[in-house]
Amino acid sequence: MAWFLLACAIAFEVTGTVALKLSEGLSRLVPSLVMVPAYGVSFACLAFAVKTIPISVAYAIWAAVGTALIAAIGIAWFREPVTAAKLVFLGLIIVGVVGLHIASNASAPRLPD
Repeated sequence: MAWFLLACAIAFEVTGTVALKLSEGLSRLVPSLVMVPAYGVSFACLAFAVKTIPISVAYAIWAAVGTALIAAIGIAWFREPVTAAKLVFLGLIIVGVVGLHIASNASAPRLPD
């Protein structure tokens, strides 16, 4: 369930960010009204997800996947320029998150609850 909540947090964060772009500086009503609750639901889902998933892993995944999706949406939908450097650095973000997740699953001593 925690991973589902994290996926929902990512989806709502991406929705809020796209609405932020479409709001044109909060000058368009409908995207502005979508943005605030989307971010709120995103944070609520993230808060519930981190009850089970370590915060270092959950936040890194939330931020990285959201960043990668927003970059892809920016390129595909908003016609933002794509460069080799942009793709390399997005790849590095993903590699970093995967590495963090692998490291968190390693048998390391844990602090008492």
